[in-house]
Formats: sequence, structure tokens, C-alpha cells
Amino acid sequence: MRMNETWQRCQEFHGHSCPGLATGCRAAEAACDHLGIEMEKSKDEELVCIAETDACGVDAIQCLLSCTLGKGNMILRLTGKHAFSFHDRRTGKSVRIVSKHHDGSLSREELTDFILNGPVNEVFEFKETTAGIPEKARIFRSGICACCHESVREDLLRIQDGNTVCLDCFKPYPGRWNRKAD
Repeated sequence: MRMNETWQRCQEFHGHSCPGLATGCRAAEAACDHLGIEMEKSKDEELVCIAETDACGVDAIQCLLSCTLGKGNMILRLTGKHAFSFHDRRTGKSVRIVSKHHDGSLSREELTDFILNGPVNEVFEFKETTAGIPEKARIFRSGICACCHESVREDLLRIQDGNTVCLDCFKPYPGRWNRKAD
């Protein structure tokens, strides 16, 4: 099994061993098996991962498959679940991989070993994805915040007092409908 070398690469990238990292490592391998692709780094956006967690497993997927936030082929959709949807743009195939709950009877080391080496159908549920393949990453123009004068991606600017401002400088107006009655 190629998992020893793969697991070593993940630990070097992440900095330590843990069940969450093992989940991402095994999910990457399972995704490749289900999609019929080689475990390879995604050069552009041919492979897309929608991660429902921002925990350790995301690092393994970035390390092994090169699905990254910066490239736009790692999308965070935080639901608090250890679930990952993988989409292969070349073939249109996709799979949602959900980590099964473990009862807490195993130590951290035993759980990590089980996730890496246990029967894949005992580690994960494999489901159909519910969303289509996400659009490719967009490239946005930048604007300058009228308050802090920093460059900001245009779709994240807000209008305030007739000026464009960044999210940090924007002061939301809750309106009267959100105020408590006097």
C-alpha cells in the first residue's frame, strides 16, 4: 500500500500526526480510487475539493492533491462535518466522502491507525454530491478602501457614506428594526 509514503508526506506538511490529518489523507486516497484518477497534484483546477471542515484533514488534501484556497480548487463550506466532496472537471465525476463517527473507545494512536489502515467502508460513507461542480475561480479587480487606503478585492468592498470601504472599516447599520423597544 502506498499509504506509508503518503502518510509521511502529510505529517511533514502538517507538522504532527493526528486522527484529523489521517482522515484527510485517507479521504484523498479514497477520492482518487472512486474517481478513477492517480494520486497527483492538481496543476490547475481539474480536481476540486469542497471541505466541510477547516480542521487538520484539509492540510492532507492540500499536500497530496494540491487543492488549495489560493488556486481556488479548495472551497470551504463549513458545516462542522468531516466531509469532503471531490469533483473531477475532466470527467464530471464526483463523490462526497463523510467520516464515520467513532465511539471514542480507541486511543488517539489507535484511531489514527484505524483511519489509515481499516476497511475504507468502515472509515467513510460514500455519497453522491448534492451540488454541481463549482465554477472556476474568478479573478477580480481591486479597489482602494477610502478609510484605511488598503487594496481590496472589488466584490468585498462596501459602500458607506458614498465611499467604497473594506469589510474591516465598514460599520454595519442594524437599523431600527433590530433595536430593542425603549
